[in-house]
Amino acid sequence: MPFLTPLANWLDSLNWRPEELVIGFHVLYNSLRCLLMLPTVGLMARFCNWLLPDRVEENGVARPRHLDPTALSTPSLALANAVRETLRIGDLIETMLSHLLEVLQGGQIALSKELRRLDDDVDALYSAVKLYLAQVQREALGEHDNRRWAEIIELAVNLEQAGDIIERMLGKVQDQKTAQRHSFSDSGLEELASLHQQLTANLRLGLSVFLSGDKESARQLLREKRRFRAQERRLAHAHVGRLHHQVVQSIETSGLHMELIADMKRLNSLFCSSAYAVLE
Repeated sequence: MPFLTPLANWLDSLNWRPEELVIGFHVLYNSLRCLLMLPTVGLMARFCNWLLPDRVEENGVARPRHLDPTALSTPSLALANAVRETLRIGDLIETMLSHLLEVLQGGQIALSKELRRLDDDVDALYSAVKLYLAQVQREALGEHDNRRWAEIIELAVNLEQAGDIIERMLGKVQDQKTAQRHSFSDSGLEELASLHQQLTANLRLGLSVFLSGDKESARQLLREKRRFRAQERRLAHAHVGRLHHQVVQSIETSGLHMELIADMKRLNSLFCSSAYAVLE
């Protein structure tokens, strides 16, 4: 290559130590390579999308990714597959929670449609996990795997129920905004957002406890459950206080506000249930 000799001469003229020359050359080479390749990023992304397309959905509903039928002859492997698919349901629930908060804050109709689609995905994956576990020969399972089988189905049931609760919460919010065109007070919305943040954190911790079986994390999850309940009671009392002071927006949305807090309390119980199986 004709440019190598001039490049070597230029590097020699820098009067650097050999190790510095090596480092400098690699930094320069990699920087130039990145700059030259930047214009091809879009083309490469399209090529990768063509090479690895998204899985086709059946009737617009998500299909399971990890429930390999050939693994059913090896129960421990089948349980591991079911765990992965159940965690995927948990990820969908977290996305639903995120969309719910955006709707509470005035999100658009498209978010509501997406949230309902996600609930359909949750229902489909829950059914798939349930049917998959039903095919596992439980008599071939040891004591530990039998308990794991029960833990998986219990979490899947809880997550499916959580999806239904979130969808109902969405319906309540939309009915309030559409029929009466009322919105939450700033304080009320801040309180709901605060509970939502704790709820999301407890969902993540609950999924982690389910996956790891760590007892200390399970105890932490139960502490967070109690903290959530204390926060829920405090915020309910604060809402009643605003009613006493005749805050108009709080009066208009009072019923919905209290219902959403109660729904979040139910969700929190579902998310924290994995701690009990670990601590038994």
